[in-house]
This record gives sequence, structure tokens and C-alpha cells, in this order.
Amino acid sequence: MFSDTHFHFKMMTTERGVNGVEILTTMAQRSCFFGLDIGTHCDDLAERQACVESALAGIADSGLAAKARDFMYFSAGIWPDVDAIHDRENQMKKLRESILAVESSSDQDTLHRKIVAVGECGIDHHWNPSGEDGRCESDFDTATYRGERELFEAHLELARELNLPVIVHSRDGFEDTMDCLKNVGYDNGIIHCYSYGIDEARAFLDRGWYIAFGGAITYNKKAKLEAVKDLLRFVPSDRFLCETDAPYLAPVPLRGTVNTPVNVEHVYNFAAEVRGSTPEVLSNLVDENIKKLFKL
Repeated sequence: MFSDTHFHFKMMTTERGVNGVEILTTMAQRSCFFGLDIGTHCDDLAERQACVESALAGIADSGLAAKARDFMYFSAGIWPDVDAIHDRENQMKKLRESILAVESSSDQDTLHRKIVAVGECGIDHHWNPSGEDGRCESDFDTATYRGERELFEAHLELARELNLPVIVHSRDGFEDTMDCLKNVGYDNGIIHCYSYGIDEARAFLDRGWYIAFGGAITYNKKAKLEAVKDLLRFVPSDRFLCETDAPYLAPVPLRGTVNTPVNVEHVYNFAAEVRGSTPEVLSNLVDENIKKLFKL
């Protein structure tokens, strides 16, 4: 029943304490309509597909395995880390080659043809010197700043060439994100894990983008809760999506744990209550949006 527009399976390996077979089995049991494994590196597509194939092979019930195979899709893109930014021409070449290799495959019966989007890609101006990625403000000199925009715009151009939607990562970088969208003029896809306000949402929506909400909507303290509720009510039904951003941003009541696509039900429950709907109705609405966006 529940769709998950950010099914990042590559990170869900046994060393993280997460069982991919169990996840896919549960999603199949729920009659999940859509699961998207999103890429973050130029050369991770084959590895991610192999990871999902391995999990599918581990599902004992052949009927459930078939259902899981049917709802699994992939995207391919480059998250804007500093190394990727400075190696952007080479990495975009590798990314394009990996997508075209899949698209030209003659194997009609595998997951390898189910590439439905470019991304995730975009703009991230959030830095935390003590964070896992080691990013700090000094990393963002003028060359890196300009290079990040160029990397994002290259993704938009590639998506236009392939006629695919884009999964956009935008954090603390609304103005630059919008500038890139205007420069390229390709508006087709999702602003994923949306983290801005109503004014920014209106700007994205006016250009034709879908807005996806994840577990972070369940985090807000009382002081910010009404603003989040207003935002959830503001996004129109035909542009509204729910996601998990697994393995990150586990929703309340699971915050602080390793997230999985199974937990998307908590996002639906929260958003549906705010919008005066039910999780079932909201799930059906999201499924319809996914069909339109990804041409399923």
C-alpha cells in the first residue's frame, strides 16, 4: 500500500543491522506500489542493482519475490560532495555511461532496465565540521561553490537528454537551487526531503516540481509544528509525495534508529492526520502522483 520514493537500498546491508530480504518481503506483503533505490555516486548503479537482486533471491515465497521485483526501480546520480564537485566532468561522464549501458541492455527481464530518474543531485550548503562527512565552511571556496552549481546543472541537462525526472537534494541552498533550475530550464521531478517553507514550496510548485516529505516532518518541536502543518496542508494533492530517505531520518517513534522503507507508514500517518485524510487515501494519492511523474 505505501509507496516510498526514496528506497536507498545500498546502505541497507547486514553490517548496519538491516536485513534487505525482510524489508522487501514486508513491502511486498503490504502490496507496496513503488520503491525507488536512489543513487549518490557516479559508479554505484551496478552495485546497488546487485544488492537488490541478492535480496530478491533470498525471498523464499516466489509470489512475494515477484511482487517485490515488480515494484523496485532505480535512479542514478551524484550527491554533491567536495570530491565529486572537483571531479565533476569525469564523474558525469561515468554516470552517463552507466545509465546508457543499462538503457541499451537487451535483457528485458531484469531490474537493470528500471531506471526512472536522474539523481539524487543538487545543492547542499549545510556544513558541520564535526559531521561524518568532514565538511567545513573552508571547503566551499569560490571554485567549489561554482563547481557545485555546474555539477547540478549537468544533471539537469542529462535528465533532459534522457527525458527523465530528477531527484533534487536541496539543503540550505534554495536560491542557488532555483538559479540552476532557471538557468537550465528543465523542471521535471522531485524536491526530496523538503526542508524549506511555504514561500519556497510555492516557487518550486510554480515551476512544476513535486514536493516529497520524509520522517523529519515528525520531529518538530511545538514552536515549529504549526508551520510544518501549514506546509503539509499547502502542497496540493497532485504534487504531494511521501518518502523515508532510508537509512536516515527515521520518523518518530523510531528516531535515532537506522531507517528503512518499511517505516514510511509513520510519515503517511502523520501527514494524513494533518491533511484531514487517512493513510490509505493519502497512499493512493501518492501512487497516482508517482504513476504520472515516472510514467508507470
